[in-house]
Amino acid sequence: MTRPSWDEYFMAIAEQVAGRATCLRRSIGAVLVKDKRILATGYNGVPSGLAHCEEVGCLREKRGIPSGTQHELCRGIHAEQNAVIQAARHGISIDGATVYCTHQPCVLCAKILINAGVVEIVYRQPYPDPLAEELLAEAGIAPRRLGGDRA
Repeated sequence: MTRPSWDEYFMAIAEQVAGRATCLRRSIGAVLVKDKRILATGYNGVPSGLAHCEEVGCLREKRGIPSGTQHELCRGIHAEQNAVIQAARHGISIDGATVYCTHQPCVLCAKILINAGVVEIVYRQPYPDPLAEELLAEAGIAPRRLGGDRA
């Protein structure tokens, strides 16, 4: 039996977290880590207490909004955003943390992660967003893809 590397370990947890997602389009999980300790997790879905998309339908589908555009026109919150929100809600500093994401962050999440002090982004699935990549590069953060594609 081979022990997983720390990267593999935290990514596997992000993939488990994604199992809680309530988005009809994509299940995404994020884990914020510092000093090999989990600080917070998040998955994509609607704010607490609101009806899930499976109950009321996907707003983006109804309006014909293509993937990767108009992120604000969605009932859901992204996994990375939810992880940052959970840390803030519980008074946990994430300055200097690494985020493990099942998918490469979009521009909105990239800006939030930069301002929250996240110093490293590790992801499994690509989600090309040229502006996100540009802003992260300017901030000195080079997202790192772990492994290959997984379903």
